[in-house]
Amino acid sequence: MAKSIKTLDELFHDTLKDVYFAENKIVETLPKMREAAKSQQLKAAFEKHLGETKVHVTRLEEVFKIIGKKPEKKTCDAILGITDEGAEIMEEYEGSPALDAGLLAAAQAVEHYEMSRYGTLRTWALELGIKDAAKLLQTTLDEEQATDIALTDIATSVVNQKAEA
Repeated sequence: MAKSIKTLDELFHDTLKDVYFAENKIVETLPKMREAAKSQQLKAAFEKHLGETKVHVTRLEEVFKIIGKKPEKKTCDAILGITDEGAEIMEEYEGSPALDAGLLAAAQAVEHYEMSRYGTLRTWALELGIKDAAKLLQTTLDEEQATDIALTDIATSVVNQKAEA
């Protein structure tokens, strides 16, 4: 039997399901990271991003609605790997001055994954002529980039120096 030819709109939908899974996993993981963090700045950053991530989930649900599909998750092995690494850091560095640096690095790995996915989805939405979806995806991409910058600031102003102690 011949394999069916997949189209960009199918790839867009599959990737959307992947990111929807990832964002929901991040909502589940951020409170654990917040609790493990020692730096008040890092705790606050995780708390702020948890609120934003809940909005990202809602925005993705709007994108599903725009394309006439129900919100659906597709297991994202990439985010599972990244969150597993974060859990490993929490376990292996518990009580260590380097814990927050490790948590921050894990959080930035998540941000970089998300930025990649949202940039791709936004570009595909534009290619497919789904301008409303592209606008929502761009808004989330902008927020992910701002979070990455904020995490870098926390790393370079506080956390990395304490990790050296």
